[in-house]
Amino acid sequence: MTVAFRPRPSVVRRDSGLYAYERALARRGLTPIAGVDEAGRGACAGPLVVAAVVLRRQIVGLDDSKLLTPAARERLYDQIIRSAHVGVIVIPPTEIDARGLHRSNISGMRRAVAQLTCDPEYILTDGFPVPGLPAPSLAVWKGDQVAACVAAASIVAKVTRDRMMVTLDAEFPAYGFADHKGYVTAAHRLALETHGPCPHHRFSFVTVAREMGENEMGAGVA
Repeated sequence: MTVAFRPRPSVVRRDSGLYAYERALARRGLTPIAGVDEAGRGACAGPLVVAAVVLRRQIVGLDDSKLLTPAARERLYDQIIRSAHVGVIVIPPTEIDARGLHRSNISGMRRAVAQLTCDPEYILTDGFPVPGLPAPSLAVWKGDQVAACVAAASIVAKVTRDRMMVTLDAEFPAYGFADHKGYVTAAHRLALETHGPCPHHRFSFVTVAREMGENEMGAGVA
């Protein structure tokens, strides 16, 4: 009788370094590996940007984009763009309002992977599972802090989005987009109270909807 042996599952310790997931998957023959992450999920203005990255070599200094200085993110962004397969999807506020944030995010992750110029054998997503991907996948909690390809995706998404918000700041200087990047800060709340939302705000978000309602009530009373 032939007995089939299954390979022992890989155990990846979260303190094993940023490339531990990639090394474990590579030992199983699962390469290339794509990482997927987004930027702007918690903002109430500006787009949601989703990036997928397949690294072709190790990049020194990779980390979660939120833990890096803007200068370090820009430097690493340039290295990633030059040396990796990258797909980027920009989801405007109108689509977020129409479809909902999470559905837009899930769709954006699928579309970012579809933009890659190589076919990944495995996909790591940050935080939550994404159905409908073209390869086996794993949702990794705080993936941008423990998986190199997800960290790279977080950098690409954030730098892309930050640059867009700086451009929007020149068009709508009253809101301070270059400083807070569309997230809800005291200064952003004050700008909304003073000027109301602009076309690049997410009208389905509570902070913006509240200001819309108050402005309309004020106009009605007047």
